[in-house]
Amino acid sequence: MSFVVLAVFIFIGVIFDVIGIAVATGNEAPFNSMATRRQKGAPQALKLIKNADRVTSYCNDVIGDVTGIVSGTTAALIAARLIDNLSAGNVVLPLIISALATGLTVGGKAIGKTLAFNNNTSILLGVGKVLSFLRINPFSKQDKKEKKT
Repeated sequence: MSFVVLAVFIFIGVIFDVIGIAVATGNEAPFNSMATRRQKGAPQALKLIKNADRVTSYCNDVIGDVTGIVSGTTAALIAARLIDNLSAGNVVLPLIISALATGLTVGGKAIGKTLAFNNNTSILLGVGKVLSFLRINPFSKQDKKEKKT
């Protein structure tokens, strides 16, 4: 079960890193066109791009850092538990587990960044559709304040 928790945190970190890069490299033009045709998810994706500085900071820095810390801690706890269960003072086991967790995180983010650069429009539209389905309207309070002024 601990390995599943570790994999989930690594996956969350990679996904949010991909979203952050897609937002940072996204272009408003296709989403303006999609939004005028009332395509689901396009208005949400457009808002993400218009607030790219905040979105990338949140996705890459906040979520990325938190999941990195949690996955590192989880890897250390898994290693400690295995050492305790095996009654071995082996230093190699924690190194292997930490190296695997780090390798999956760094490798996943590297592959994800390449995908995000090359497919930012489809990734952003997918994120927009998820936000639309969940009825999450990003930055809606900010929009209301801008309309009042």
